[in-house]
Amino acid sequence: MLVTFELEGIETDHCVACGGTWLDAGEIDEILGRAGRSVQELRDAVKAAGGSARGKRTCVRCRASLKGVTFRGVELDRCPYGHGIWLDKGELPAIAKSGTGEVGGFLKELFKAEIKGA
Repeated sequence: MLVTFELEGIETDHCVACGGTWLDAGEIDEILGRAGRSVQELRDAVKAAGGSARGKRTCVRCRASLKGVTFRGVELDRCPYGHGIWLDKGELPAIAKSGTGEVGGFLKELFKAEIKGA
């Protein structure tokens, strides 16, 4: 079951059962944009990943099988049609802990219950 969290106008979907998080494509762009970072780095990582298949997880929007992509050392699952990215439990806190500036602060605030010492 997904529940929606909203912080500073950005909504993310969080699964209470498994602890994973879904970020729609627009949400990812907004988070990176607010930090003054280019979305191109993520797009390049997605393009480089090609069509590698990943497990049984599917897109929460279109139900297509998600594909694997490594972004900043974290293995993410992405919708092949660009609807968004799924982060398994622990992946978002790992990104947030290593993040600095506005992106790191935003993620730490949004998921502070999961990030020890945030």
